[in-house]
Amino acid sequence: MAKGSTRRSSDQPVRQIRPALSPEARENQMIALAEALAEKQLLDGTASQAIITHYLKLGTIKYQHELEKLRNENELLKVKSESIAKSGHMEELMQAALNAFRKYSGYSEDDEDTFDD
Repeated sequence: MAKGSTRRSSDQPVRQIRPALSPEARENQMIALAEALAEKQLLDGTASQAIITHYLKLGTIKYQHELEKLRNENELLKVKSESIAKSGHMEELMQAALNAFRKYSGYSEDDEDTFDD
């Protein structure tokens, strides 16, 4: 077979894919290719035990619960980070309100040092 041939030993054409624009896109391409090969092997009956076990695991209730738990934990982390960001913003608003009250009370900004923690 010629060196630059685009044919496999089984005379099937090699599928050409567009080069990825980022490492993440390349990883996704490789994952898609691996899944396509695993599917072909499962359909042909030539899949290894590791491939069969992997896909059997994906179908279990335990795996579904683990996925749900991970999704819930991710959501909780998002809510916590939003809460932290909001509390920081609330602190700024409270400080601005205190400064406004001081100003309305007749204190100058020079007197502000006496009110800080």
